[in-house]
Amino acid sequence: MSNLKIGAYMPSAGDLPALHGIHKLATQLEDAGFSSLWVSDHVIMPESIKAAYPFAKDKKATWATNVPWYDAMTILAMTATVTKNVELGTAVLVLPLRQPIVFAKQAATIDSLSGGRLTLGVGAGWLEDEFDALNVPFKTRGKRLEEWIELSRNIWTGQPTPYKGNHFDLPSGVLSYPSPAHDIDFLIGGHSRPALKRAGTLGNGWLPHQSGHSMDPKALEEPIKKMNEAAINIGDNPNDLRVVLRINQSANCLTQVANNLDAFEAVGVNDVVVDVDWTSDDGPQQAADILIHK
Repeated sequence: MSNLKIGAYMPSAGDLPALHGIHKLATQLEDAGFSSLWVSDHVIMPESIKAAYPFAKDKKATWATNVPWYDAMTILAMTATVTKNVELGTAVLVLPLRQPIVFAKQAATIDSLSGGRLTLGVGAGWLEDEFDALNVPFKTRGKRLEEWIELSRNIWTGQPTPYKGNHFDLPSGVLSYPSPAHDIDFLIGGHSRPALKRAGTLGNGWLPHQSGHSMDPKALEEPIKKMNEAAINIGDNPNDLRVVLRINQSANCLTQVANNLDAFEAVGVNDVVVDVDWTSDDGPQQAADILIHK
């Protein structure tokens, strides 16, 4: 039997949040037995996506851009209030788009009031139109991601030290409370070489994506090895790193996901996050029966 933890995508885009309500979505998933709930993120979308989507083999984004895309941190805060024990995560948050101090405050608030249940999957971002619309330079997104992580950890102490970066300065003599209830982990999204290096050095692990229609455990083997090597090179223990695999478009192929769990675990995956079929009221329970209670 696989020891993988099974998480679920918490609907944060499309019609489901308004149709069912956050209370129903979150409590049904927790009651079904999922260990974690994860929201996706975009702030603003172009009318048509021309940028290459890095998580599909054909590099094409398949979703309509004119659907509601609810704020990730707000959805997590609402989810925290109606759940008790489930882990709360972002998969993934486009961190360079955020004002770093406001983001750190939001994260600390959610973690503090949820009893230490927040995990942050973050990425540099891929949709250049989104950066343009928010007046954030696309070319510096990787360095901003690194600085924002450093800033957040500094701010979460409550008494941050002065910080002077290439893209943000924090003055001395400021306080920021509450502090989080626990050390919030950063899992780095993306499949590029810089992303894997960040996952093994700056972050606490990796948050890759695969499609339910093209799952490939073996494809994760080499990237996980590179992440672990990056950790070893700075003297860290790679066994302390976590790998959370988000499987998109998986609601209709959960049996195939279940059949791959042992293979995912064998290459170093710790958690798998799946979609749930919400067309029936017992969709969460059916998914849990296939993946968790089998």
